[in-house]
Amino acid sequence: MARPFYIDDDECIGDGSCADICPDCFIFEEGMTVAKVMHFDCDEELIEEAMMTCPMQCIHWGEGD
Repeated sequence: MARPFYIDDDECIGDGSCADICPDCFIFEEGMTVAKVMHFDCDEELIEEAMMTCPMQCIHWGEGD
């Protein structure tokens, strides 16, 4: 299980790349304005790839809401 991470809703532009890379942890569907974290039980390498791919760099390690 990966360590906790979160998306900063104030920074997210709804690109959806995180959900494309790691759909088990992130969700972004039609009608949503920002992506959301669904689960923390994902491969840390995929989460890090989502972090690096995010155009706003708004996915962070730590305690999220």
